[in-house]
Amino acid sequence: MTDESRPTPAPRTAAVIPAAGRGVRLGPGAPKALRALSGTPMLIHAVRAMANSRAVSLVVVVAPKDGAAEVKNLLDEHALPERTDFLVVPGGETRQESVRLGLAALPADITAVLVHDAARPLVPVDTVDAVVEAVRDGAPAVVPALPLADTVKEVEPAEKGEPEPVVATPARARLRAVQTPQGFDRATLVRAHDTITASGEGATDCAGMVEQLGVRVVVVPGHEEAFKVTRPLDLVLAEAVLARRRANDGF
Repeated sequence: MTDESRPTPAPRTAAVIPAAGRGVRLGPGAPKALRALSGTPMLIHAVRAMANSRAVSLVVVVAPKDGAAEVKNLLDEHALPERTDFLVVPGGETRQESVRLGLAALPADITAVLVHDAARPLVPVDTVDAVVEAVRDGAPAVVPALPLADTVKEVEPAEKGEPEPVVATPARARLRAVQTPQGFDRATLVRAHDTITASGEGATDCAGMVEQLGVRVVVVPGHEEAFKVTRPLDLVLAEAVLARRRANDGF
């Protein structure tokens, strides 16, 4: 078979889930990603959310440095789609470093990468598929996002509890609340991590790093159920969403 007649390999997409953080806003105890949601760790819900997309062939979980074995055992204990491969790698001190370590573990044939928050365990598969499709259609960076319901004020930060002067009121119609998974052409995301230097806690948004390269980032519709579980009240809402899904879909 000549090079011209050899079929082009199908693009493969991997999802990287940085789950090395402690999640202090949920209080003391296990890392946030390992907190139970309807009896199942949030991380498992997030992994299943990625694996439920037929476009995702590999899920890489970036675990706490001293917890990679525990996370691997956790994945082995729970039913996950057989068509998807899973890999656990130790993470770094910051989210940015953890994502970089996840990228470094990807096989050479992965062409597109999703980066997903473990704390967004309920993102619907349609949202995941929309992000992947936009990347495969040629967008180097894609984020799911929702219009804001609240008016936003830009303020001059003050000491905790002190009144903060309003500096500006951005036009709400131009603002979006960004969610995950964020999707990228692999080469673009790797270049961003190789180029953008971390400062402080590092980058919390991979799309923001890509923007700093001058690369165009596009938005696709997000979903209200892709909210981030950060505070105890979010756990209550997440339990309610799961209860409704069980009633409606029987799972």
